[in-house]
Parts: sequence; structure tokens; C-alpha cells
Amino acid sequence: MPAARANVLSVSGLTKTYGDVEAVRGVDFDVADGEVFGLVGPNGAGKTSTLKTLAGLLEPTSGDVVVNGYDVSDPEMRRTLGFLPEESPLYEDMTPRSYLRFFADLYDVDRETADERIASALDRLDLDVRDRPVGDFSKGMKRKVAIARSLVNDPEVLIYDEPASGLDPTTTNVVIEFTRDLAAQGKTIVFSAHDLHHVESVCDRVAIVADGRIAAKGTLAEIRADHGRVEYRVFTDVAVPDATEVEDGRYRTTVESMAGVDDVRERARAAGGDVVDIRTRESTLEDVFLAVTGGRE
Repeated sequence: MPAARANVLSVSGLTKTYGDVEAVRGVDFDVADGEVFGLVGPNGAGKTSTLKTLAGLLEPTSGDVVVNGYDVSDPEMRRTLGFLPEESPLYEDMTPRSYLRFFADLYDVDRETADERIASALDRLDLDVRDRPVGDFSKGMKRKVAIARSLVNDPEVLIYDEPASGLDPTTTNVVIEFTRDLAAQGKTIVFSAHDLHHVESVCDRVAIVADGRIAAKGTLAEIRADHGRVEYRVFTDVAVPDATEVEDGRYRTTVESMAGVDDVRERARAAGGDVVDIRTRESTLEDVFLAVTGGRE
């Protein structure tokens, strides 16, 4: 059995209030070294407040956050972390190269190393235009520059808030593939997303957030097992109670247990027919998300 990976990020009893509004309510989770951890939830669930607190941009009202052994209030923590906010204003009169060099200088990265990192990130993000003002760029191109900015200090932990939000399908796919690439390099990544496909295709574990609390947490398989369900679609060649007629003279009944399947079979045989097909459908992450959050988006 492989050894458990050490946690590089730990959140315990985290709360964040704005006046009378409690945006984050007692959130707890750990993220292991090299793990990709996703936060999903409806708008206003507390995802952004949580991520900004992890990045040291908001002070927690209560609770503890430790990143790479540093308390979130320690300025040294930020040197080991890269943060991508959902909205990333850029210095639009600067070129991508000059903009990223500026941030590399803030982290005291020497010019040769900085240029290597900048070129590598922009190559992998498929951004070839590097000497035009950022203000001339599309939203997708600006997002790529912002992602590259999060990497100039070669951080061990990346906190990304909606990295593919509002992007066209092509750019979204580039961002998803780039996230996979970072994970393959061993980066520890925590990100929020509305696109559940993004979460399913990249994350090792997921937390579903609702009303400032974690409503479900674990691997995708664990979440489906704990909060999902299995449906059995039983097709018969005769009508039985509660069945829906489908094509080719067959009838479909949906049940949630093998006992239900046996019941449909008995009814079909009593009517002079039999079961001709059984199809199983397991809950998707979207099914679980809607069930846990009450259908809110």
C-alpha cells in the first residue's frame, strides 16, 4: 500500500463574515502534496471567500489555515503560492513579456530564470503573441497571461478561482489541459469551477459547498456512493403497472433496487411476458450536485 502523501494545505474551522453575513461557516479540509482539489457550489456559496482566505487576501474571522507549514497570515506563505482570481485586471499598456517580468521582479526571480519560466508557460498555454499590449487581447488571451503570472515564482501550491470562467470552448480546453499538465508536474492545486466536466476530468477530490458549509467531500466515487443513487431501467415485452411504453413494443419501468427489478419481472411474467433488458444508470456529479445543493446554480 503506497504511503500517504503529506498535507501541504490544512483548513480547520474556517469562518468568514462580512458584517451580519456569514459567507464561510466552519469549513474543514486538507489537501495533500500533489493533489488536485476542487470546490464546487452555487453562486454565493462561499467558494471565492474561501479561496481568497487561503491565498492570504482575506483575514479569516476564525479558524486556522496553514499552507506549506506557514500560517496564512505569514508573508512568507505567499512566496510559495500562486493565486488566480476569477477577475484578473492586468496592466493593459504592458506586453505579456514585460508584464510577467514585472511580477517576476517582485518575487526576486533572476532575469534568465524568469524568461525561461515565462516562455515555458506561454508556450504551454498556446499564447504566441507576446510583444503587443495586453489591452489589445481577447478575454481568453488575457486569462492565459493571468495564469502565466501565477507561475512566475514557481509556486508549490496554486489557488485558482474559476480558471475557465467565461471562456470560449477552445480556450477552456487549453486551460483544462494546462491544469492537467500542472498536476502531472506535481503541483498542488485548489480550484473552484462551475463546469462540472472540468472538475470531473481533473480533480482527485471534490468538496461541494452550499450556504458556506461543505455539504459533501471526497473522491468522485465516494461522493457518488454517499450521496448518489443507482437506477435500474427495466424493459419488458408486456405492459406492467407504472411502465412507460417505448419503441419496438417494449415498456420501461425505473426502479432503485434489485428487489424492484425482481418485482417488475414477476409482474411481467404474470402478464404473459418477461424482462428483455436491464440498464443501469449511476448518479453523475451533476446529479449529486443538484441533490446536495437543492438545485441551485
